[in-house]
Amino acid sequence: MPAPQTSKRFALTQSDPDAHLDSFADGVEDGLGSDPKTLPCRFLYDAVGSEIFEEICELPEYYLTRAERQVLHDHADDIAGQFEQDITLAELGSGSSTKTRLLIEAFLRRQPRLRYVPIDISPTILEDSAQNLLGDYHALEIHAIASEYQEGLRHVRRETERTKVIAWLGSNVGNFDRTAAARFLHNIRDAMAPRDRVLIGIDLRKDRKVLERAYDDASGVTARFNLNLLARINRELEADFVLEQFRHEANWREVEGRVELGLRSLRTQTVRIEALDLTVRFEAGEWLHTEDSYKYSPAEIDTLCANASLEVGQRWTDAVGRYTLNWLRPVESAA
Repeated sequence: MPAPQTSKRFALTQSDPDAHLDSFADGVEDGLGSDPKTLPCRFLYDAVGSEIFEEICELPEYYLTRAERQVLHDHADDIAGQFEQDITLAELGSGSSTKTRLLIEAFLRRQPRLRYVPIDISPTILEDSAQNLLGDYHALEIHAIASEYQEGLRHVRRETERTKVIAWLGSNVGNFDRTAAARFLHNIRDAMAPRDRVLIGIDLRKDRKVLERAYDDASGVTARFNLNLLARINRELEADFVLEQFRHEANWREVEGRVELGLRSLRTQTVRIEALDLTVRFEAGEWLHTEDSYKYSPAEIDTLCANASLEVGQRWTDAVGRYTLNWLRPVESAA
């Protein structure tokens, strides 16, 4: 792993970029060779994709950001008030850390300094957000981790000097199926000491039209985000995807409790990926799955946490009950 970039109040640790490229190449090769074809959603968030996602968060159809921001605005002091001692705030998938400012401010109202450990796949996003945060909060220290979640959790585990709050916002848990979500939450549990806590945002089940509009907006920003995955394969793996020959779709599956996102091939076509020495055939109408967004009822949230050796200590929702923040603690009997 490259040595961290450091200053008095900022450090950035990056995963090995060559290892990340291998992971992307392997994921593309495996996914396009499967039946049905699929691509891992974590690869949506390169530097370009992360910037587009910031646009998505401000769309009128994308209620999640506003709902979560409202809950944080109303209850950040309640969250910070759970501790009498100083804490370290870690965050998975931090992005621009815009909403996290509400938490940072609440903790800084209660303690003289705060250590913040944001984890994101994009070092550019981490550096830009850190520069903005450090300019606004002089009592803040940042150790940013540019990596995927699993490696980021290994760094979080080493944060033992203070009690940790691990924030996982944006309902990113919804990108995992329910079994994988419980497994990953258990990985978070394994990175915690008994005194540590998790703050997790989880989107609630709701009307089909609301959900499908949130992931297929009228201005086409979400479509651009999804299609950027093909553009990324073109850029990094020397492929020749023609983006105009694929259509973004988002469909609510009631039984599974998820919005299913993907790209539909508009014609029979072949794509060449030179870096993989791979030619891929798409039939007209063929589906390329790129992402799921699972939604939960309160009872399903309780079950999810129980399966991860965690329990809900407190739950907050927005004013109209669209979205929930959950304050989790380890189950004492957990290994």
